[in-house]
Amino acid sequence: MEKALVERLEAAVARLEAAVASGASLSAAPRDLGDGLDAAAAASDPAIVAYDEFVAGAVGRLTAAAEKIGGKVLDATKVLAEAFAVSKGRLVQAKQLQKPASMADAQDFFKPLNDVIAKAIAMTEGRRPDYFNHIKSVADSLTALAWVGFLGKDCGMSFPTAHVEESWQMAEFYNNKVLVEYRNKDADHVEWAKALKELYMPGLRDFVKKHYPLGPSWGPVGGAPVSQPKATAPAPKAPGAKAPPPPALPSAPLFTTEKSPKSAQPKEGMSAVFQEISSGKAVTTGLRKVTDDMKTKNRSDRSGVVSSSTAAPAAAPEKTSRAGSFSFKSGPPKLELQMGRKWVVENQVGKKNLAIDDCDARQSVYVYGCKDSVLQVNGKVNNITVDKCTKVGIVFKHVVAAFEVVNCNGVEVQCQGTAPTISIDNTSGCQLYLSNDSLGASITSAKSSEINVMVPSGATDGDWVEHALPQQYIHSFKDGQFITSPVSHSGA
Repeated sequence: MEKALVERLEAAVARLEAAVASGASLSAAPRDLGDGLDAAAAASDPAIVAYDEFVAGAVGRLTAAAEKIGGKVLDATKVLAEAFAVSKGRLVQAKQLQKPASMADAQDFFKPLNDVIAKAIAMTEGRRPDYFNHIKSVADSLTALAWVGFLGKDCGMSFPTAHVEESWQMAEFYNNKVLVEYRNKDADHVEWAKALKELYMPGLRDFVKKHYPLGPSWGPVGGAPVSQPKATAPAPKAPGAKAPPPPALPSAPLFTTEKSPKSAQPKEGMSAVFQEISSGKAVTTGLRKVTDDMKTKNRSDRSGVVSSSTAAPAAAPEKTSRAGSFSFKSGPPKLELQMGRKWVVENQVGKKNLAIDDCDARQSVYVYGCKDSVLQVNGKVNNITVDKCTKVGIVFKHVVAAFEVVNCNGVEVQCQGTAPTISIDNTSGCQLYLSNDSLGASITSAKSSEINVMVPSGATDGDWVEHALPQQYIHSFKDGQFITSPVSHSGA
């Protein structure tokens, strides 16, 4: 009876893998499942049997919803299914090998999983693709599978169950966007988003908690060393040279846009620009010089934090840090209305007088790859998105849906009218000026730092009052649950 159940589960997983992944992507999965190890041993492991049953149900539901949507959503879901298949391979193989002594020793062992996660991350890069929120949800969620890299409490990562929960919190930001966007429009997208959430919470979380609370089950000490799989095909590839230890690698591509610290000093230059715009004056070339001076000063300050040596190292970050992150695939500058519905502002550098005047509430504005520029949107539009921009100021009056800042550095935003939702994601340094009419806006932030919101003081002199949004939190366990509260700083 038990043998028949195992055979049925294996057949179900095989059908799922064939339906979900392309022939090339999952044809390699059986090799990953143990690199030639006895499949019967895996089938007799209750934890592996439970994993097959969990994947067949949860990933199968997600795949069924993705097939109804098709396109890039289905492609991303196939990569997700491949990642779960490769994750099973790591669990099966771990039982035949010694536990690695350190993360460095396990790099090649976890490389197949890292490669699949990197494939999902690559789908989100460059210009924002169709169904970006779906794809980003998948890419961010796959870092949860790095729980198989847990080697002990001193390995530098959270315990497996906590790691799954923390990883899903990153992905949930985008998954919620899918739910909000399609709640009353398309039931298939809603079903897909719900299935993705339940795959991890409670699905993967509960599975890990029950079967692998302390990480993968490794073989006996006298067994084969974990470095043995090094001889397989992936070894000659160059990417292994740049990869950090396995659990950190899935996260690294997610945060490659920019993580370096940033000084708050440029606020003065951009604030001066905003004040001049608000007063109706033309933006002068003198302000541009102020901004450049502040930029240079900011660069030297930042490099001083990294290195205490001479000023020579300060020149390198100026060329390679932020500028390098946003200079890829730079094309000709654009400021145009496409298809009558979307204003596209791209690759504008050093332009302080950009303006969109003839707009209406049915149109959207997409700002991409701009640097050291200021854009005014004079009218009501549906939504505004600022993507991969550096030292950019945006002044707008009204948005119907939302204002979004994604993957940016040193952005300053002034809302002169109303905005129901303001979203800031993966951004280092954002100064947000709100008018009295926009004080009711809902501000959402994720993976961002140095977010300051300026609100009117209410006094007749028109001063602003600055409020820093917290970026650090304290989590304490109390009465059977974790209580989260922002860190408060005191002192001079």
